[in-house]
Amino acid sequence: MRRASCQNNLHQIGLGLHNYHAAFGKFPPGAIEVRPQVANGKQYAWSAFILPHLEQAALAERIDFNRPFDDPANLDAAAESVAAYICPSTPRSEPRINGMGVTDYGGIYGERIVSRNDPPNGMMLHDQALGFRDILDGSSNTVMIAEDAAFPDGQWINGRNLFDQAFGINQAPVFENDMRSFHPTGVMSLRCDGSTYFLTEHIDLEILAAFCTRNGHETNHLE
Repeated sequence: MRRASCQNNLHQIGLGLHNYHAAFGKFPPGAIEVRPQVANGKQYAWSAFILPHLEQAALAERIDFNRPFDDPANLDAAAESVAAYICPSTPRSEPRINGMGVTDYGGIYGERIVSRNDPPNGMMLHDQALGFRDILDGSSNTVMIAEDAAFPDGQWINGRNLFDQAFGINQAPVFENDMRSFHPTGVMSLRCDGSTYFLTEHIDLEILAAFCTRNGHETNHLE
């Protein structure tokens, strides 16, 4: 039941991303003005930008996007929990990290399993919005969002809510943003076509790397 609830969360996130794309012609950037690359950057995440498309327009209106995500003026809004961003399998005492609402789902910046990810080859990039035309591998072959449960900076408003996959699923050291969950044997993921899929810990690493890229010219299929 918890895994099904997590899958439903990603389904809702997928609808939000697709509605955003319908409105703007592209998906949201993975993050904007990420520190320290941008001194005093605003550092907002994709998960903040799609709030109006997750039936959270009132919450989005409380955010002053002209100020940094952690500006005092934004702290009340940032403290709100958003049900679609919380996996029920993740153990926690409260739905906040450092006073800000959590998320168990991160955007895919690319992969470091078989490449340096330079330039980044995922769908969720810094200061760049991509659309369907940028998915050369096909939307059904490209993972855009995956579980990164209980990571210390996993806050839905925080632009650090994305990662490039570098390890096997549930194998990363604690300090790495990577695919991890509290489901047995794998993680839930969201493809660019809006479909959800459970990626197992036994997946071949080269195939996992291929799913994290938008333009590797792979023809792998998740099924």
